[in-house]
Amino acid sequence: MDIKNNHKNEPTDKRKQSDELSDAEFKAKTNEELNEERPARRNRRQATEEQLNNPLHGVKLAQVLERLVEHYGWKYLAERVNIRCFMYNPTMKSSLGFLRKTPWAREHVEDIYLEMLEEG
Repeated sequence: MDIKNNHKNEPTDKRKQSDELSDAEFKAKTNEELNEERPARRNRRQATEEQLNNPLHGVKLAQVLERLVEHYGWKYLAERVNIRCFMYNPTMKSSLGFLRKTPWAREHVEDIYLEMLEEG
């Protein structure tokens, strides 16, 4: 039984416009051109003086915790902030997860960090 197949086993060459543009010479747009295309892009707020003076501004929680653990250790943190993730088998992952979900614990840790910065 011989069946004739009129379809060729060649890949179809349907190209997207973006592919066609990649063949042409690519010219990066300037910030001014991007701002003209998307006006919301230029409306980014600048940091206020209060934010710039805040020692926690721009510092991630992971960085705060890493510095505290490096400076004081888990045992000291467990004594200062009574939470299980500092006392029993402490890890960065479990501690960060708890601190992100629990505002009061995060505030305590941030206070310890600020005290550490004041010490020098």
